[in-house]
Amino acid sequence: MREQDPKVRATNFEEVCCGYDREEAALEATRCLGCKKPRCVEACPVSVKIPDFIRCIVEGDVAAAARVIAQDSLLPSVCGRVCPQETQCEGACILGVKGEPVAIGKLERFVGDWAREQGLNLAEAAPNNGHRVAVVGSGPAGLACAADLAKSGYEVTIFEVLHRPGGVLEYGIPEFRLPKGRVVAPEVENVRRLGVKIETDVVVGRTITVDQLLDDEGFEAVFIGSGAGLPRFMGIPGENLNGVVSANEFLTRTNLMHAYDERYDTPIYTGERVVVVGGGNVAMDAVRTAKRLGAEASIVYRRSEAELPARREEVHHAKEEGIDFRMLTNPVEIVGSEQGWVTGIRCVRMELGEPDASGRRSPVAVEGSEFDMPCDVVIMALGTSPNPLIAATTPGLEIDRRGCLQAADDGTTTREGVFAGGDAVTGAATVILAMGAGRKAAAAIDAYIRGRE
Repeated sequence: MREQDPKVRATNFEEVCCGYDREEAALEATRCLGCKKPRCVEACPVSVKIPDFIRCIVEGDVAAAARVIAQDSLLPSVCGRVCPQETQCEGACILGVKGEPVAIGKLERFVGDWAREQGLNLAEAAPNNGHRVAVVGSGPAGLACAADLAKSGYEVTIFEVLHRPGGVLEYGIPEFRLPKGRVVAPEVENVRRLGVKIETDVVVGRTITVDQLLDDEGFEAVFIGSGAGLPRFMGIPGENLNGVVSANEFLTRTNLMHAYDERYDTPIYTGERVVVVGGGNVAMDAVRTAKRLGAEASIVYRRSEAELPARREEVHHAKEEGIDFRMLTNPVEIVGSEQGWVTGIRCVRMELGEPDASGRRSPVAVEGSEFDMPCDVVIMALGTSPNPLIAATTPGLEIDRRGCLQAADDGTTTREGVFAGGDAVTGAATVILAMGAGRKAAAAIDAYIRGRE
C-alpha cells in the first residue's frame, strides 16, 4: 500500500497509509484461494465472511462486498486500519505459510472507505420488539453490542462518558492512524442509523447508576463496555515530577482535544526530548505523536525487539520516522530539577533470563549498568485497567484481582441482567477482540430477555 514519505509524515498528522484504489484492490483480491474451509473466518473475532466479500471485489461488485461485511461489522474502515490482522485473519491465511498472506485488512479498509464515499446505507434494523437495553460505553465493544441488538429489534441507548462517541477510537488512536472525522464519525453514524440512541456526557456510577437504569429507567438489561482507561505507573522515584504523564492523558489531549491543531487551545507539553516507557501499540502511538509535535522521541523497553508486543507495522513505521529504540533498558528513577520538572530518566540495562509464566524470557537487570537519559517529558505506556467506579456503585457486580469485571465468555456477569465485555473484562486489548465480546454479549442478552418472556 502506498504511504506518505517518512520524513514528510513525521511532521504532520495526516494518515500514513494512502489506501488501495479500485484497481489495486481488485489485483490483491485475485490472490484469494477461496478456501472451502476458510481459516481466516475462524480467526476473525467477529467472523466476517472474508472469502465472500473478497470474491465480490474480484467480480467488481464493491457494494455487495460492503453488504457482506455489514452482516458482521459496521466498522470496516476502522478495523481495516487498526486490527492486528497479522495475528488473526491474515495470520491464518494459507498463502502465508510459504509467502505473503492476502492483505485482508487493506481490502476491508478499501471496501469500507468506498461504501462511505458512495454514501451507501448498510444499516438494516428489524422492527421494534418492545424491549429496551442500555449500553455503557460507545467504544468498539459497546458499538458492536448495540448494533447487533438493534438489528434484532431492540431499542438501544448507549451512555458515553465523554463528549464524543467512539471510546478508544476517539481518544486513544492518533489521527495519522485513524482519522476521526473522515472514518470514525461516519462509522459511529452507521450504528445510529440502526436506531441506536447515543447520550454523551453521562458518567454511569455518578450521573446515573446501573441499578437506576434497570429499576427506574425501564431497561431490561445493561451491557458494560466501558473500556480500560485507568493508567498504570511504575512506582519508581520521581513519578510525581512535572513532565511525567500517562499515555492515556497524552493521547487524549492530542486526539480527542485536538492539541496537535493550532486552532485549538488545548495545552500540551512535550519539551525538546520525550521518553516513552513501554513497547505496545499505545507506546508506539505516543512516541510517534510526540515526534510529530516536534520532540526528539525515544522508546525505552525492558525486553528485546523480538519481544515487543506492538504490531510489526507500527514498529516499522516508527523506525522509518526516526524514533530511537532503547531495547533491554528499564527505568529505575525519574530525575528532576529543584523546581520539580523532569530533567532525565535513570535506567539500568537488562538481559533476558529464563522464560516467565507467559513463555516470554524474563528481563534481569545487569549489575552496575545504570545510566541517565536527558529528557523533558516521560510518558508511561504500561497498560491500563478498568475504572473502578461502575463496580463500586453496582451491588453484586464482582471484579477480579486486576480490577476487571468478572464475566463469562458470553458476557454474563455476577449480577443478573448485567453483561460486560471488551477491555472492562480483559484489560487493555484490541479493537476487534472488544467487538467480538460485544457481539457475544448481544446474543446472550437476546437469549436472557427472550427467556423472561
